[in-house]
Amino acid sequence: MPAGALSRGLAVLQCLVGSPEGLPLTRIAEAVDLPKSAAHRILVTLVDEGFARQHEPSGNYALTLRVVSLGLQHLASSTIFELAVPVLARLATESGQLVRLGLVDGEQLLWVAKSQGSRAGLRYDPDHGSEVPFASTASGVAWLSGLSDNDALRLVARQDFDERYPAGHNAPTTLAEVQSRIREARERGWARVHDSVEEGISAMATPLIDPDTRAPLGVVSIAGPSLQLTDERMESLAPRLAETAAELSGLAGSLTQELRSRNGFGVAG
Repeated sequence: MPAGALSRGLAVLQCLVGSPEGLPLTRIAEAVDLPKSAAHRILVTLVDEGFARQHEPSGNYALTLRVVSLGLQHLASSTIFELAVPVLARLATESGQLVRLGLVDGEQLLWVAKSQGSRAGLRYDPDHGSEVPFASTASGVAWLSGLSDNDALRLVARQDFDERYPAGHNAPTTLAEVQSRIREARERGWARVHDSVEEGISAMATPLIDPDTRAPLGVVSIAGPSLQLTDERMESLAPRLAETAAELSGLAGSLTQELRSRNGFGVAG
């Protein structure tokens, strides 16, 4: 990207900081001294890349947690995150697998923290800080299980499945299959997938529930090689997964509040 284009893009990002309700295109263009057409092109790019979203019905543009995820390493000094990370680490050590925390940002679910239990041999350790595919992941299904059927299927239908979302041979191909997974997760209390996101990878996840509103704020998941994370192993880990989710549910609101206060972003649940 040319230096001039980069500086204009950064100016637009900076303009949106501190405006959780978003800003209209006209105000953004005026603030960064750009024609509306140029500001709109930058905003479209930011939305496409997941760094901004457009509120409905106002049409305002606001930042997403994707921006925050780039700087999550700096949260190591944060009291709230210091409380959350050991909770993840305990489950990772007990399970011997990758444990991840996902937080809800508007209509996105983002992996924001992880702890790896396996230090050798077979292990699964993808990049974090990225948007979670809803239909094919245990994390996505776990979050959707806390929503109404209409909201859950609307979000699945809206998500654009392209090269960012790899899929295994067990990935659902219809909304009916996704709905079946959601209902199963509701009945069980946690979601599970095998060879759905990637071949040879299994995962289980459960939602983090706001103790006051009962709204899903995020998820905690365990993922690893299918040879290790079998159905039997998942059943044995389910009580500890639920305990971990209960601990993190109490912190989830504080985590999102901290991200908001430290970065000026609105985090919706």
